[in-house]
Amino acid sequence: MTKGPIVGAVALLLAVGAVVWGVTTRTRALAVVTQETREMAVPAVAVVTPERGAPKEEIVLPGTIQAFTDAPIYARTNGYLRKWYADIGAHVRAGQLLAEIDTPELDQQLQAARADLATAQANARLAQTTAERYRDLIRSDSVSRQDLDNANGTLEAREAAVESARANVRRLEQLQSFRRIESPFAGVVTARNTDIGALIDSGSNAKELFHVAAVNRLRVFVNVPEVYSRAARAGLAAELTLKEFPGRSFTGTLARTSSAIDVASRTLLTEIDVDNAKGELLPGSYAEVHIKLPSAAATLKLPVDALIFKTDGLQVATVDAANRVALVTVTAGRDFGDTVEIVAGLRGDERVVANPPDSLASGQVVRVVAPAERGAGQP
Repeated sequence: MTKGPIVGAVALLLAVGAVVWGVTTRTRALAVVTQETREMAVPAVAVVTPERGAPKEEIVLPGTIQAFTDAPIYARTNGYLRKWYADIGAHVRAGQLLAEIDTPELDQQLQAARADLATAQANARLAQTTAERYRDLIRSDSVSRQDLDNANGTLEAREAAVESARANVRRLEQLQSFRRIESPFAGVVTARNTDIGALIDSGSNAKELFHVAAVNRLRVFVNVPEVYSRAARAGLAAELTLKEFPGRSFTGTLARTSSAIDVASRTLLTEIDVDNAKGELLPGSYAEVHIKLPSAAATLKLPVDALIFKTDGLQVATVDAANRVALVTVTAGRDFGDTVEIVAGLRGDERVVANPPDSLASGQVVRVVAPAERGAGQP
């Protein structure tokens, strides 16, 4: 046997082997590329689990402290201020004299009214005497029935004039009593806007003379967000903290609510009453109000970047066991900055996509990765 055919056969085998090896290598490379392409086509997402909140939630809201009773004091009569007896910061009791007004014109009007009353009374007495005389004379037919009727009518007119004059005197005496400016309740004088000799006007031109506030008990009006309106009920305890009292808190009670949601702010107006027997708190102060509201169910918290804002409302993307996406509509509560409260829409055991892309849609298959892995793969 010659070597030529053997060498040819070996060469043919080597050529066929090279072709088969090349085809196999390319097929494997194509399969790897195809698999990698398919994997790259599936979006990689990081997921988070909602954090459960406490069953009794504390909300912190701003509030302004106000006096329980607060009233501006005006004059009801005209004149000049004779003297004032209470300055700002003075503690006054109910009925205490704050100032006196000189009323010379009113005094003269009262004197004239009393003189008119005396004249009316004298005329009434004369009319009564005349009427009685005519009643006696009518028995003997010394006067006509017409004269008697005239006398009785005159008496009734004179008596009515007496009542009118007496009412006018009482009116002026009442106006004269208003020259004494008195405190309507016990409290503190927070403003004095007049001085001795000042012209005092009443009516539409009246100027506030004093301002009195009752500070033994204070009230704080707080606007509670609508989402907590059902839990804000009378009797709940509240605590007030103020910057001027670091480390201290003052206890109050939610006394009443407006029972209506303000359409402009979507909040419920509530009133919190605070005891201030020591006078430490001042009306007009800013305070932070801490209210512990019982919740019907525990709330959940999610990172802000997990929320999807769409025209249909606020949504989050959840991933099921088969790594399929479902867009769920949720209701948000308070915003804590990095996290937001979810009050409806989630059970609490879902896997929620963190920072979902805009292209994410319901039913789409995703690949769940660790947050670090996803961040490293992003462009």
